[in-house]
Amino acid sequence: MTRPVFIAALAGLCLGGLAGCESYSARPLTLTAVAPSPAELQKGGRLSFADLDRLVLEHNPDLRAARARLGVAHAQLAQAGALPNPQLSVSAPFFVGGGDGVNGYGLGLSQDLKSLVLRPAKIEAAANAAAELDAALCWREWQTIGAARRLFVDLALGERAQALISRTRKLVEARFARASAAMNQGNAPSALLSPDLRAAAEAQKLENELLRAQLARRHQLNALLGRAPDAPLSPAGAAAPPLNAARVRDALQNLAERRPDLIALRYGYQSQDARLRQAVLAQFPNVTFGLAGGRDNNGLFTIGPQATLELPIFDRNEAAIARESATRDALRQEFEARLAATTNEITALLSEQALAERQLAGLKGRLRAARAFAAQAEAAHGKNLLDDRSWQETQLTLFTLEREALELEQTLLDGQAALATLVGDGLPRISIDPAVEAPRDSAL
Repeated sequence: MTRPVFIAALAGLCLGGLAGCESYSARPLTLTAVAPSPAELQKGGRLSFADLDRLVLEHNPDLRAARARLGVAHAQLAQAGALPNPQLSVSAPFFVGGGDGVNGYGLGLSQDLKSLVLRPAKIEAAANAAAELDAALCWREWQTIGAARRLFVDLALGERAQALISRTRKLVEARFARASAAMNQGNAPSALLSPDLRAAAEAQKLENELLRAQLARRHQLNALLGRAPDAPLSPAGAAAPPLNAARVRDALQNLAERRPDLIALRYGYQSQDARLRQAVLAQFPNVTFGLAGGRDNNGLFTIGPQATLELPIFDRNEAAIARESATRDALRQEFEARLAATTNEITALLSEQALAERQLAGLKGRLRAARAFAAQAEAAHGKNLLDDRSWQETQLTLFTLEREALELEQTLLDGQAALATLVGDGLPRISIDPAVEAPRDSAL
């Protein structure tokens, strides 16, 4: 092989390798914020509980950005599975004198064998790392859905509370107006005016606070739906179904197979376990094996195998093994701590829900009696058998009990939404062992 042919062949190899490379294209950022509005809420703004989860998953901007970042992990998985490139070595020494020698050249092709040994562990680590990010995104989606559910419940019950407080405010303001008129006419002492004024001011304060809270909730729920803050939105209503505490306790038995954050930690642990095995395998000496040939300065052609062996004298990868082992132990402790904390949190919330249910059941009896008494007082007042102040006191007592019942109902609904998030209510069980088919359960 002459030198020009040799150079041409080398250039052809380089160009052939570059032919499959990717090209770069710029993609500038959009500097103007865009708040898309889901078509389902464009007209009336009425939102049903059944559509809430789907709209959050489809339109939440943070979740959409998080899904886009998953491509990085899957690209790393593809990189981990790629075979290591062989190495081509070239030499072309010039003959400068001392005889009738010729210009020689040499070619060598070798492959790193250690990278082939480490490849299965690298693929397993990258696959589990990608699955960890998938599960972490699922947990983020699930938490976002839980937050949207609680806001939905608070908005729906806030509308009912707003109507109740508005009725109360109008009643105490009317009582204050009548007491003020009677005092101006000399038919009532001024001592009756101060409590009525204080009650009217308190009712107005409660209504103003609730209006601010409702506006903030509407802004937060619109943000979760990827909409403008003041886009029209009104929940279609919410009711508190009975809590099945036994079903929740049963879900605790397979919590680590249902909660996405726990599943993510398990994938992370398996990924780290693969990294530890990779570090253990890396302590063995690296071997590079290949084929070398060429022409020497005497014009003789040679070809034969060549090998390079790393001598593990100074570094046997002990530090890397210790680091990966300690990281694996830390991940085990984190998983066990998260599982214990989650179990305790669910158990505590079940106890709080049981107390709220008992309190609401006891209040319902008093509420029925108060409603019956208020109806009798209304009838007596219509026949001029009961004075205005006594009638108003019965109405205010009823409003107080109704507001207390509404607050307890909101506590129950918020607690149930929190429990559904904590136990993964509606999510299937997942096995992360690739040798075991992942069973799928129906919703809890």
